[in-house]
Amino acid sequence: MAEPDQSPSDPDVVRRIEASFGKQAFMTTLGARLTRIAPGEVEIELPVSAHLTQQHGFVHAGAVATIADSAAGYAALTTMPPGTGILTAEFKINLLAPAAGERLLAKGRVVKAGRTLTLATAEVFALKDGAARLCAMMTATCMTIAGRDGVSD
Repeated sequence: MAEPDQSPSDPDVVRRIEASFGKQAFMTTLGARLTRIAPGEVEIELPVSAHLTQQHGFVHAGAVATIADSAAGYAALTTMPPGTGILTAEFKINLLAPAAGERLLAKGRVVKAGRTLTLATAEVFALKDGAARLCAMMTATCMTIAGRDGVSD
């Protein structure tokens, strides 16, 4: 069975995602950055630093969930038409291993794109010495929004 076409319906989607990501002050606070945007896929990298850790020295689950949520949401946005935006309606995250390493990489991917709801996943990898260890998996339901201020940016 062939994969469904997940080509961006907006040829300017990369610019829209970069502009939207740039408005997220929390991503700046964390130090996260976009590293890849493709049809149905987005990757976000987070350098690990002491201000992101919890009491055991691992990256806090809140930071892990944040980059996973944004990677899944922006992956969903690549399938949306111009003038629309995306909001996460629900997510579930499984923390599989301590988030420890030099940096984290969240890989968001669309599972099924719809007009109103889109199902996406994100995997978060802890990268250390060239090795990647899966530390979290998220499933997210994203809702298409339109007609709100700042949505088309």
